[in-house]
Amino acid sequence: MIQSVTTTATTATTDPKAAKLKSAAQAFEAVFLRQMIGAMRQAGLGDGMLDSDASNQFRDMADSKLADSMSQKGVLGIADMLIKQMTPIVEHESGTAATSGAKA
Repeated sequence: MIQSVTTTATTATTDPKAAKLKSAAQAFEAVFLRQMIGAMRQAGLGDGMLDSDASNQFRDMADSKLADSMSQKGVLGIADMLIKQMTPIVEHESGTAATSGAKA
C-alpha cells in the first residue's frame, strides 16, 4: 500500500476554514490525478479485444474513483503542499476579517 510521504495536513483542526482548504486541496489533487490517469490511458498501444464504449465508460469511472482515493490518502503530496502554501494566506485573511469586524 502506498503511504503519504508528508503528514503536515493530517492534523485534526476544528477551524472550518482549514477544513475547507484541506477539502479544496484534496479536490485539486484528485482532478490532477484524473487528468494524469486519463493521459496514461490515451498513451495505450491500441484497442483491446474486449474494448467497447461501455467498458471505456466503466474504466473512466474506476479511474475517477482511484484518483479520489489516491487524493484522500495524499499519495502525491500535492494537497499537503497546497495546504502548506495557502494556510498563511487564509490565516491572514481570517485575521483581517476579524479585525475589520471588531472595528465595525
